[in-house]
Amino acid sequence: MQKRTNILLIYTGGTIGMVKDYQTGALKAFNFEELIKNIPELDQLDCTLKGISFEKPIDSSNMNPGYWAMIASIIEEHYAENDGFVVLHGSDTMSYSASALSFMLEHLDKPVIFTGSQLPIGDLRTDAKENLITSIEIAALQEKGKPVVQEVGLYFEYKLYRGNRTTKINAEHFEAFASLNHPPLVESGVHLKVHQTHLIKRPIKNKTLTVHKEMDNRVAVLKLFPGLNQNVLHALLNIPDLKALVMETYGAGNAPMDDWFLEELKRAVKNGLHIINVTQCSGGSVSMGHYETSERLKEMQLINGKDITTEAAITKAMYLLGTGVPDKLFKTIFETPLRGEMV
Repeated sequence: MQKRTNILLIYTGGTIGMVKDYQTGALKAFNFEELIKNIPELDQLDCTLKGISFEKPIDSSNMNPGYWAMIASIIEEHYAENDGFVVLHGSDTMSYSASALSFMLEHLDKPVIFTGSQLPIGDLRTDAKENLITSIEIAALQEKGKPVVQEVGLYFEYKLYRGNRTTKINAEHFEAFASLNHPPLVESGVHLKVHQTHLIKRPIKNKTLTVHKEMDNRVAVLKLFPGLNQNVLHALLNIPDLKALVMETYGAGNAPMDDWFLEELKRAVKNGLHIINVTQCSGGSVSMGHYETSERLKEMQLINGKDITTEAAITKAMYLLGTGVPDKLFKTIFETPLRGEMV
């Protein structure tokens, strides 16, 4: 007889745990125990559930690296006695948090599933129940005594994606997230369909979980647009103590070829700024050197973001800077897939 799995729910805040104040119409966070009471179906799951809530649940718009460290610390503290973790989180910054935790939890060999909802759990048409119940089911999946999913995932609207491959694409639809460069890991229909070939494969010799809590936020994002002027670029590239810039370029990694633009970038790289070239398209990959307009960037030794999302690029940069990676190795390590975040 298979033992009951232990799943820890971590409530950080977000719509999934909100109730409507019918006098004001505003949404407010409510007690974690009430969340469980709202879903009696949870009693039917073949696992033991425990919950931990942030002392003060936050709107995910207020998420920051300090809170990521809190989530990582809770997982670290309760890792041994639990078989899986479900993190309840607001959808607005969920892709950032799932990406961040994927880097912070090195040698992870248990599921950490982020989920949330577009409607509060008390609403008649809420998506919260299905998202939460299925996330718990996926976190509890075992095969030969080992968890089926051994990575950070994000579950929303019948699909489990790799967390660091996701982007929030819609503020209103239940299907709020997409993973355009990597297929779903699990799909929920009448049965749970696990795509084994899409999952991260852990080596036989498991290393113990290493939790990194130092995230260095000296990072900025620049989205290129026609008409970007030199003063704006110069000001951004010369922010005091800036360490890394995620530059969202056009298409397959293309940028303007104006002399002033290239000179500003060249000077910044020479001064030690790590510039990461990612595409501003929702899907697809950077291919530096494919067109003349990206050849110069390649010559300048810009970091090739390949098919990484902006969310994963930002959090990966914070993680690498936080672990104190030497400047001369930053480009090589960034261009190497660490948690399945890029090809």
